[in-house]
Amino acid sequence: MISIAIHGGAGVINRASMSDEAERAYRADLGRALDAGYAVLEKGGSSLDATIAAVRILEDSSYFNAGHGSVFSHAGINELDAAIMDGATQKAGAVAGVKHIRNPIELARMVMERTPHVLLSGEGAEEFALEQGVTLVPGSYFYTERRWKQLEEARKNERVASNPQEDIGYFGTVGAVARDRNGNLAAATSTGGMTNKRWGRIGDSPLIGAGTYADNETCAVSATGSGEFFIRAVVAHEICARVRLSKVSAAEAARDVIHGKLKDIGGDGGVIVVDRNGELSLEFNTEGMFRGARDSRGRREVAIY
Repeated sequence: MISIAIHGGAGVINRASMSDEAERAYRADLGRALDAGYAVLEKGGSSLDATIAAVRILEDSSYFNAGHGSVFSHAGINELDAAIMDGATQKAGAVAGVKHIRNPIELARMVMERTPHVLLSGEGAEEFALEQGVTLVPGSYFYTERRWKQLEEARKNERVASNPQEDIGYFGTVGAVARDRNGNLAAATSTGGMTNKRWGRIGDSPLIGAGTYADNETCAVSATGSGEFFIRAVVAHEICARVRLSKVSAAEAARDVIHGKLKDIGGDGGVIVVDRNGELSLEFNTEGMFRGARDSRGRREVAIY
């Protein structure tokens, strides 16, 4: 079975505060990303290609905290992170703190396939990008009025929006997991981090095992939420480890980790998971999670709450 799941952030998503127009826009971009990834799988493409296709659309959208729609740091700049992992080979690539990369998920794949390393950061990652022929974009590319106003509010209140219970607008992540016709799994995650973040803060998204993980023998996971807690609980790897060691289903492992271990230490958020058979799980302990799922059995859903 071929299957794909995507997410665009989890947290307090208040129905009353979201206009019908905004909800339609969110759902439309989620749907486009979901269908783009599935189209790759349907044509016999790889799970890696499918996750890239889906995440790239979400990075190009102004509605999600990744790529073009990224939040601003305390210094008023956009610092982006991304990671991808191949379940067939256990190879992975990631970038952190990049400021001029339009689609960080594509650069993360280049790190995986064209270097001996897993994680490149900041100026070094962008130097590598130039060597690979990637065109850098000016910082102004990432500017949106909505995100700038969020930074101004955060500065005024002198807070760092680190808890997803505060406001969906201040944090977020996008991601995708997929299983292709050959049974190979992949996970991809991309984020702009937290509004008003300081000191070069890096969250869980580009950290293999925390926000992103894939293993053909168990599952592939992409996470979203309070990054510091996902790092401490090594959430993505924890879910797959439970599948391998405790012989539970990926759905049960995801549910137990998100509503148990993560919640117990104060963490909020969610995960999308695909297991070795292509079964999809979308689990979250918050009010909502922007998400979508599609498989060759006919399932296709896009949801927020």
